[in-house]
Amino acid sequence: MAKRRYKSEKFKQVDWDAVRERIAGRRIALAVDVAKEDFVASLMDVGQAALLTFSWRHPMETGEVLERIRRLERICQLEVVLEPSGTYGDVLVWQLQQAGIALYRVSPKRVHDAAEVFDGVPSLHDAKAAHLIGRLHLQGASQPWQAPSEARRAMKALESRLNLCKRHEQASCNRLEALLSRHWPELLCVLPLGSMTLAALIGRYGTPAAVACDPGGAAELMRRVGGVGLSEEKIQAVLDSAGTSLGVPAVAAERAHLQWLADEALAAHRAVRQIEREIERHVVQDRVLTSLAMIVGKVSAAVLMAALGSPLDYPEAGSYLKAYGLNLKERSSGKHQGQLKITKRGSPVGRFYLYFAALRLIARDPVVKQWYALKRRRPGAVKTKCVIALMRKLAKALWHAARGAPFDTGKLFNLKAVAAA
Repeated sequence: MAKRRYKSEKFKQVDWDAVRERIAGRRIALAVDVAKEDFVASLMDVGQAALLTFSWRHPMETGEVLERIRRLERICQLEVVLEPSGTYGDVLVWQLQQAGIALYRVSPKRVHDAAEVFDGVPSLHDAKAAHLIGRLHLQGASQPWQAPSEARRAMKALESRLNLCKRHEQASCNRLEALLSRHWPELLCVLPLGSMTLAALIGRYGTPAAVACDPGGAAELMRRVGGVGLSEEKIQAVLDSAGTSLGVPAVAAERAHLQWLADEALAAHRAVRQIEREIERHVVQDRVLTSLAMIVGKVSAAVLMAALGSPLDYPEAGSYLKAYGLNLKERSSGKHQGQLKITKRGSPVGRFYLYFAALRLIARDPVVKQWYALKRRRPGAVKTKCVIALMRKLAKALWHAARGAPFDTGKLFNLKAVAAA
């Protein structure tokens, strides 16, 4: 096999007059490999031959490249195609959409898998990636690039903030747990790690010795923060453990560290609640989100909208299911019959929130609870697979609910057939 070479020229060194003559009146794909700064693009005709591969520095030279693309679009049928690579390509995508230029996207997974297909070499680099993107597009393995709606962009921004605050809260709680295991291990046996009562108590006092010196103030603080959900027995147990703790006495700097971590956890928790309230205000103003919220909750509905877009954007329930990565795959050959498994070629965030929505349905809905119990009684039944089966049904139900269909868990299952199986 002859060795193939993927060479690129600097954008400013290209003879664009010669390029214009070669592509005039033809269908041309401009395949772009997106990076943080070093972009590479390949001009390719319908015969999948690379006419030109060039590179430029983003964003310093992107304005000139865009102007050149606009000029080329006037003399040929130009189609720009690229991978969805985080946010690095968003500026280019936005400018091309504003210019009205045909824009397409190719899955990065397809580009990765095609690395060895055309030249027999498994390597993958910028210039080769641009060639692969162009060839896949010309073979029909691309989709039109759909700009997200303003509603989805708003939900995405809120979901991102919510995720960051939740991570910060969890990280602060984890670090707090490690230090409490050294200085006050008994407290973790009385109050759960994520409770605001624990964080408020440590934020105020820091150490068991400080609590033991002010039992009245500590008790009043716990009653105020814990409310009716915190019993007097637990309050007394905390006070008793403060006076008898086996923990290592903390020096002043260690006490300050404990208080700082507790304050960080409290601040992150308040930020989470504030963002959730903001999300809820957005949800009640949108009919589709309201329909989804009645099934999975307001925050989950907003996150699903951010991760996958509106169910109305999908032509059928199966395509919405596929967007979650919950469609099934099979690996069978000859006498070997493989098991059906979900592909996971979809939004992991969507699957995460849908999983917990399914668990809530199992816990709260009597019909779902009965179906789950019947499935679990089967020989060899696996708990996780039963939950995933419910997730698949729930995803399709969300697609129908977005179109105005009432949600009825009785329509999700044939309990008689499940019981007889």
